[in-house]
Amino acid sequence: MRLRRRGSAKHAEQHRDDAGLRRLYDRHGGELFAMAVRSLGDAGLAEEAVQETFVRAWRAADRFDERVGSTRTWLFAICRNVVIDLARARSVRPPLAAVDTAEPDAPFDDRALERLMVTMQVEEALRRLSAEHRTVLVQVHLRDRAPADVAAELAVPVGTVRSRVFYALKALRLILEEMGWDDDDLHGW
Repeated sequence: MRLRRRGSAKHAEQHRDDAGLRRLYDRHGGELFAMAVRSLGDAGLAEEAVQETFVRAWRAADRFDERVGSTRTWLFAICRNVVIDLARARSVRPPLAAVDTAEPDAPFDDRALERLMVTMQVEEALRRLSAEHRTVLVQVHLRDRAPADVAAELAVPVGTVRSRVFYALKALRLILEEMGWDDDDLHGW
């Protein structure tokens, strides 16, 4: 089920095949489950979240647009919404029976999940940068290295490093806008 750009009804049907869905599940199911367990603190609910994620992806395959983000990012966004829905539903309903009262489920942490999603989206955006831009941006901003040190390591002038950082930040901002970030999300980029 390699999801591609939006298109015709025939195109949507091409994405709805069992083998493709199985490949997606094999590739991303474990990561989605791990994220859901961390967020929900309940393996049973996490399994439900992963199942619902793939049901929603199946139904929305025709709306997937690879120009906006990778299949992985899309699935994690769907899973994030499912996890939030399940956590809210769980907080409204009392539990049917306490399985283990000695160690209660971890509370749902919406901020941690949001940080995880932001990290994944920034990672996806960084992948879309050229290798030269990504390298200097990671070295200067994420690893907090001096441009002169990076320039010496890359055997390029310091001005080249600074220029690449400037254009990398500009390109990263555009990529994040394409991924749906708004001005509030982009503050500081």
